[in-house]
Amino acid sequence: MREDVYKRHIENFDDHWWFEGRKNIIKKILKKNFTKKIKILDYGAGSGVNIEMLSKFGKVDIFEPHKDTAKYLKKKFINKKFKVLKKVSNKKNYDLIILADVLEHIKNDKKKIKELSLKLKKNGKILITVPAYNFLFTKKDIILGHYRRYKTNEIKNIFLDFNIKKLSYFNSILFLPISICLIIYKILKTDFIDSVEKKPNYFLNIILFSIFNLESNIINLINFPFGISIIGFFEKK
Repeated sequence: MREDVYKRHIENFDDHWWFEGRKNIIKKILKKNFTKKIKILDYGAGSGVNIEMLSKFGKVDIFEPHKDTAKYLKKKFINKKFKVLKKVSNKKNYDLIILADVLEHIKNDKKKIKELSLKLKKNGKILITVPAYNFLFTKKDIILGHYRRYKTNEIKNIFLDFNIKKLSYFNSILFLPISICLIIYKILKTDFIDSVEKKPNYFLNIILFSIFNLESNIINLINFPFGISIIGFFEKK
């Protein structure tokens, strides 16, 4: 992770419409599927935006390969019961492993999922979110260290050893305006990451969150046919 990316995430994720909306979508799926406390691994936790939410479902271990971000997480959660791991144990420790916008950063994504599946308990589950559609791949993706964006059939191919419990696009209501902006930026070869990654002004942030958050109320009822991102929830066979 580039230094500017790391700093931007830490400075802007708190109450950012995108992170909060995604968090609520993840929370609704977990709430439907887990009624007892579980053991969770937040793999590639980044700035830790999901950790407090995940802790409502059980014990959370944190793994973040970027050293400066891992140091930040240790300091941030120093008085909490979260363990920031230097490496992930080979034991079958976890009921759930979550990779929130992580797979696109990994060159051999299928191999990584196979490795992580060995760390799941019987009937263990993996939840992922990833960016959608390679035609929306822009300079922003390059700066963030993405190898690719995905379609749902590509995700299915990665999780052949799992049963699909949920696979849907999301951020669908805002798909058209966001896609148009991304395509324009792509054509113009504009470096726009600083403006779009920063939290917008108070009122715009509320408006965007309110629209995006509508999807969390129906994500368990339908699979969106398109969207800026994909969410997948899988159970090990």
